[in-house]
Amino acid sequence: MKILMVNKFLYSNGGSETYMFKLGEYLTSIGHQVEYFGMEHPDRCVGNSADCYTKIIDFHNTGKIKQLGLSVKSIYSVEARRKIRQVIECFKPDIVHLNNINFQLTPSIIYEIKKHNIPIVQTVHDVQIACPSHRMFIEARQDTCTQCLNGKFTNCIKNKCLHGSLIKSAVATVESYIYHSKNTYNLVDKYICPSQFMADTITTAGVEKGKCVVMHNFCEIQRNLPPKDKGKKYALYFGRLSKEKGIETLVEVCRDLPQVQFVFAGTGNLEGICSNVKNIDAIGFVSGDRLKSLIRNASFSICPSECFENCSMSIIESLSLGTPVITSRMGGNPELVTDGETGIVFENKNKEELKSAVLKLYNDDALLQAMSQKCIEYSTNDIKKYSQTLMEIYNSLQRGK
Repeated sequence: MKILMVNKFLYSNGGSETYMFKLGEYLTSIGHQVEYFGMEHPDRCVGNSADCYTKIIDFHNTGKIKQLGLSVKSIYSVEARRKIRQVIECFKPDIVHLNNINFQLTPSIIYEIKKHNIPIVQTVHDVQIACPSHRMFIEARQDTCTQCLNGKFTNCIKNKCLHGSLIKSAVATVESYIYHSKNTYNLVDKYICPSQFMADTITTAGVEKGKCVVMHNFCEIQRNLPPKDKGKKYALYFGRLSKEKGIETLVEVCRDLPQVQFVFAGTGNLEGICSNVKNIDAIGFVSGDRLKSLIRNASFSICPSECFENCSMSIIESLSLGTPVITSRMGGNPELVTDGETGIVFENKNKEELKSAVLKLYNDDALLQAMSQKCIEYSTNDIKKYSQTLMEIYNSLQRGK
């Protein structure tokens, strides 16, 4: 089967790119033809046979005058529609698999794909369909927000949700009103939602329920794991060190539990408050085999997020390495942890509940060992199994074209 993967970034920029690259690589390894469409960039690492990509659009490092010039293009991109047409005519895909497309590529490409009568699948990496700023989080207040779920997208302008900018927020608001009024998002044939939370969120925003399939993200399953290093005992946080990730609450818990050793792996604007606590070993950004070893040898990991997460890879990675997880009850994360078996779920921002969960696991080696075994047993969603389900969806759409 010929599969065209579409994403605004065609280089390693975040979770959606990692997902797309790994999935595309695996599908290629089992005999499918996979090509990619998105923006050109010096670090682009995948491509297409037409050698056709859109120009770089950078909203973060752009002056106000240029922002106005980019505003129309970020709502409807004539260039993206024209260039994906060239790729389609050259590659002739059987399926187009969308990932993150808004602002840089825009939903204009959906109309071009449908014009060629090609089925469309989209993996929903964020809540952009329901929230113009794609985060359901107001930077100025540093708090979660659901004001736009009822379709009143002007709240995005009122709160300057997009990077604190009135211009960017206004553009995002206009984009949301246009594509919802035209029912554009229901032109996509099937949405792959990494959590039930995500499926519920986009159906609340108007996507037809029958178009959503819940598929938790795949992970690398390792059955022959090395034994944990019993010489080390620590609770691990790895990820961005920022307020919405619950770092302030977690640091308060660390201060209250000086007998517990914590390791923080990551960077962010709250690095300072982490490095000033005696029982926190803040080691900075870690990746690759070193990160895997860090996760595997941790007594448990903590995901105290205070924003609406979709399907945290930090939780999936921990469980697949036999490390129980303490997670907050936010977004799709509680769906990943079986409370009392593979970890503990606590009420977000509740310092006392989090403290209790940490002490319960840290002081009970027998419980940790039992949970670790459950983590390994429950981690079955490897890329092979995930791709088999995805191919069933692809084939079903092809048959019904």
